[in-house]
Amino acid sequence: MSFFRPKSSKYSSWLFIAIGLSFATVIGTSAIAAAKDTAKDTAKHPQPISSAAIIDKVLVDKSERRLQLLSGDKVVKSYHIALGGNPIGHKQQEGDQRTPIGSYTLDYKNEKSQYYRSMHVSYPNTVDKANAKSRGVSPGGAIMIHGQKNGFGTLAMLNQQRDWTAGCMAVTNDEMDEIMAAVKVGTAIEIVE
Repeated sequence: MSFFRPKSSKYSSWLFIAIGLSFATVIGTSAIAAAKDTAKDTAKHPQPISSAAIIDKVLVDKSERRLQLLSGDKVVKSYHIALGGNPIGHKQQEGDQRTPIGSYTLDYKNEKSQYYRSMHVSYPNTVDKANAKSRGVSPGGAIMIHGQKNGFGTLAMLNQQRDWTAGCMAVTNDEMDEIMAAVKVGTAIEIVE
C-alpha cells in the first residue's frame, strides 16, 4: 500500500491544468507589464533628433494639435501640443486664449519663464497690431512654445490631454528640451488652422 497514491486520477489532472493556467497567467501578465514599461521608457526618452538635421521651419497645425519640426519638406519630428482654452480662429486681442494663425519667426529663447523653457513667437506683427488698433484693443503678446508650468512637469500626461494655455503651444518638458536643442533663434514658424 502506497501513501502517495491519488484517490482519483481526474483530480490530479485538474490540479496540473490549474497550475499550468496560473503559470501562464503570471508569465502573460509579466510580459504585458514589461511591454508597458518599455513603451513608457520610449515616451520618456524619445529618439533624439539627428545633429545633422537642420530645422529650418516649425509647422503648427492647430486643428490636429500638432507641432512639426521640418528640414526642407521633410518632417524630422512631430509633437502633440496643447493650445489655449479658445483655440479656434486667429488671435484677435489680449486675453482671447487663441493662438495666432500665420507666418512668424521664433525670435528668442527664454530659460527663465513661468513655464519650463520657452521660445517666443514674433506675434504681433504689424498687421496684427493694426487690426487690434482699429478695434481699440491690445493685440496681446507673449505667444510661446513652452513646456509645463514650473513645478507641474509630472502632470504633463494629464495636462496635454486638454487645452490649458492662454494661447501658447505647450509640450512636455522633455519635448521642450529637444525643441530648444534643435531649433535656432530666427527659425520660421507657420501656424495654420
